[in-house]
Amino acid sequence: MRRIGAGIYEYLPLGMRVLRKIETIVREEMDGAGAHELLMPALLPSDYFRETGRWDVFGDNLLRLKDRKGGDYHLGPTHEEIITDLVRREVRSYRDLPRNLYQVQTKYRDEPRPRGGLLRCREFVMKDAYSFDVDEPSALRSYEAMRRAYVSTFDRLGLTYRMVQADSGSMGGSTSAEFQVLTQSGEDSICACTACGYAANVEVASARSPEAQPDPGTPARRKVHTPNVGTIADVAAFLSRCPEKFLKSLLYRVDGDVVMVVVRGDHEVNEIKLARALGVSEVGLADDEEIKKATGARVGFAGPVGFQGKVFIDQDAAVVRGGITGANEDDHHIVDVEFGRDFDATVVDVRSVVERDLCPRCGDGRLRLFRSIEVGHIFVLGTHYSAKMKAHFLDETGKEKPVVMGCYGIGVSRLIAAAVEQFNDADGILWPMSIAPYHVHVINAGPDDATRQAAEKLVGELEALGVEVLWDDRDERPGVKFKDADLVGIPLRVTVGSKSLAAGSVELKSRREKDNKKAELLPVDVAATKTAERVRGLLQRPPCCSQPNP
Repeated sequence: MRRIGAGIYEYLPLGMRVLRKIETIVREEMDGAGAHELLMPALLPSDYFRETGRWDVFGDNLLRLKDRKGGDYHLGPTHEEIITDLVRREVRSYRDLPRNLYQVQTKYRDEPRPRGGLLRCREFVMKDAYSFDVDEPSALRSYEAMRRAYVSTFDRLGLTYRMVQADSGSMGGSTSAEFQVLTQSGEDSICACTACGYAANVEVASARSPEAQPDPGTPARRKVHTPNVGTIADVAAFLSRCPEKFLKSLLYRVDGDVVMVVVRGDHEVNEIKLARALGVSEVGLADDEEIKKATGARVGFAGPVGFQGKVFIDQDAAVVRGGITGANEDDHHIVDVEFGRDFDATVVDVRSVVERDLCPRCGDGRLRLFRSIEVGHIFVLGTHYSAKMKAHFLDETGKEKPVVMGCYGIGVSRLIAAAVEQFNDADGILWPMSIAPYHVHVINAGPDDATRQAAEKLVGELEALGVEVLWDDRDERPGVKFKDADLVGIPLRVTVGSKSLAAGSVELKSRREKDNKKAELLPVDVAATKTAERVRGLLQRPPCCSQPNP
């Protein structure tokens, strides 16, 4: 690949072959699940996004332009509105449903910080599918069919991944899951239970609710002087208390009001979970002036006792006994504070999970955190778009109802980067056989005509057996060819050299195997058939175990 601008890339021949292989697997699984391929335009009039409000919601991420007549257009970042418009013009009756339509197409988003090569681009290839059903149970069946198709897709790609609970974000809808490829260089964080199938993006992950501790008869609260110690760490050191005993109070702007959110001192607020708990699209931290106005104290001394406003407390903080919190007075804190006795608040789950938290599903396993790359996302959208755009059908009784939708995306070009991030070593790429640009890399390692002729004959035999072959017949030293072969990462390498030919054999070597310094000698007369057998075996057996988690 070559970069021509921020978040904009061109595919060279080897990269293009990988892209096409991924597209083929995706198409086969979509077709097998009953979806039908179409192609929608990338250049879109603004009317459809205005109809649902996303012309404003997408903000600067939307690549906007005007035509010569001054009309507003944009390049499609996703196609919910366009497919909904198509269906509202084509579907009339319940007899026309269900439907599942998909496309593989280039999308455009004006990312503020394009990074990670293909991981976050302004132009990328995506598979987006949309299901249309008569009711919620039918939509869930369509969702399940797509879930199975996604599991099969990522298994065939040979990736180690997790299917995790997720947030629907600006797409809307309720039921939502992501497919995350595990890699230390990933930009996302997910958690998974060590004992059961629970897994979730940390944006929405929960831990087991703590049990209330027996009332130890906490003394009455009292105010203490804590001069110039506003942070949890400083106050903990000053009072010789552990952070778990603190009630950390943060102030947020929510729909024009300032509210207080209380979490345990060693925990952090998860703002996505907070927004969801409060029923708003987003929240933002209050600034220093707003904090001073709301509490009467500077930053670091806020607390729920006596606060004149709405207070929300995380479920872990709600069971802290003898807590410590700010006194809403400069240089002062309150100790031996009890929720329910000294202040009231609405209990919510708004903290970020941490390593070793108890699993919310089984209650016995511990949560582990992983870095990952999101490569797929499936939603049940419900009537989020169809109701706004009046995509209706007539049911059996003749009553008009909105269609129930689902949305299913796969980052096709992003999968190239995810595979490289997951499968590589110090020498280069380790492609899974299913998406490698070629199955076998044949290297002509001798300068004489006999070696070249033997290599050419082997290439012909392999291709006749259905094996995809990249033949390196360049006029270069063998060492250069071997180095390039490791860098490109084609799974199997066959070296045809004058020395091995003299002994009646060629060398077969795996790029992926741990001890790949050892080469297998194959007799010339069976080299093609033996190599083809290895290719077929690797195509049938993914190189690693995927764990989708139900």
